[in-house]
Amino acid sequence: MNELSKFCTCGDLSCPFHPTNQDRGCEPCIAKNLKAGEIPTCFFKSVDADYKGPGYKKEDFAKLVTEKNRP
Repeated sequence: MNELSKFCTCGDLSCPFHPTNQDRGCEPCIAKNLKAGEIPTCFFKSVDADYKGPGYKKEDFAKLVTEKNRP
């Protein structure tokens, strides 16, 4: 796959599941993340473009969304 989806914000080009490293788009990344109890990077980046952790678990995403939505 030579082109990324317009919403792909993942910068980990060395990941074997990255859309540029295989021809099945986002499916392998999403499957890997679901199995690990994580959420893909693009979801985090949609809330905070500079997000770098501490983690990518569902709980980390919930915390990020909660913090970003505080007045």
